[in-house]
Amino acid sequence: MNKPLVSIVTPCYNGESYLSRFFDSILNQTYTNLEVVLINDGSTDRTENIVNQYRSLFDKKGITLIYEFQKNAGQAAALNRGMKLFTGEYVTWLDSDDEILPDFIKKKVDFLEKHSEYVYCYGKAIAVDEDEPDKIVDVFERRKKNGRYAFFEDILMVRDVFFSGYLVKTAAFEKVILNREIYTGAGGQNAQILLPLGWYYGEPGYVDESVYKYFVRTESHSHSQNSSEKIIQQLYNYEQILLHTLERISDKDVLKYNDIVKGYYAKLRFGNAIDTKKAELIKKHYLELKKTGTATKKDFALYIKYTNRVIRNILHIG
Repeated sequence: MNKPLVSIVTPCYNGESYLSRFFDSILNQTYTNLEVVLINDGSTDRTENIVNQYRSLFDKKGITLIYEFQKNAGQAAALNRGMKLFTGEYVTWLDSDDEILPDFIKKKVDFLEKHSEYVYCYGKAIAVDEDEPDKIVDVFERRKKNGRYAFFEDILMVRDVFFSGYLVKTAAFEKVILNREIYTGAGGQNAQILLPLGWYYGEPGYVDESVYKYFVRTESHSHSQNSSEKIIQQLYNYEQILLHTLERISDKDVLKYNDIVKGYYAKLRFGNAIDTKKAELIKKHYLELKKTGTATKKDFALYIKYTNRVIRNILHIG
């Protein structure tokens, strides 16, 4: 019996320092009926040269390589383009600066072929230091299940979830990602795919032997030491992505989460505003928090502490 085709969709921007590592991890897969769709998002380095160097290697392994270049438009836009092109019965979307261990695809396909009750699955993820690849800095394993919508809610709140390395049946993917397209906001592309999957299909299956290797880079956008003000902007961006994604889920019952999301992220922004100790910023975000109806007495006390001029002078808050 022919093995089902698995598509790997990958956006890439200026990947010359890590793309070879990613490609090698695909070539080392024990599962070889693969299709790689790589979208070059306007790279200005040697990314395209590296792609061309690997064409013959993919051909020798019988792996299809689909490559397209686009003007820089961001990861979500590049992912949208790639999702229009894949043809596999299964699809996974991966970051080109990471790596998958040899049984990553095989174990997941085997799981979904044997467990018809699942339409998607994930596995263990290990985070390693870019400068010391043998140094494991974190491990993400099986989630604790807490109900039908636990995965969906944890994606919304970014808790107890690793966002990469999922394998999905294309038939289910197309049911929840209409026209194979997501909102092209800044970041959050993984959440936009996982949220509707979680809403309609519940908890994903877990495959312990299928390992995703995540490289933590010093200059990585998601791991840089951001100031509180930058974090506030990132929280705004992510909230907008979540609200857009909820709007696209064609089930009126999901609308109750709009207010939950607004309150939750307003609370996070207020906390970061407190960290700045800037009275005007704190006032702005307290009023936003109050508008959501989730402000507490403790929040009000912090607001007074940092915005009342007399108290600021007494406490020597600059």
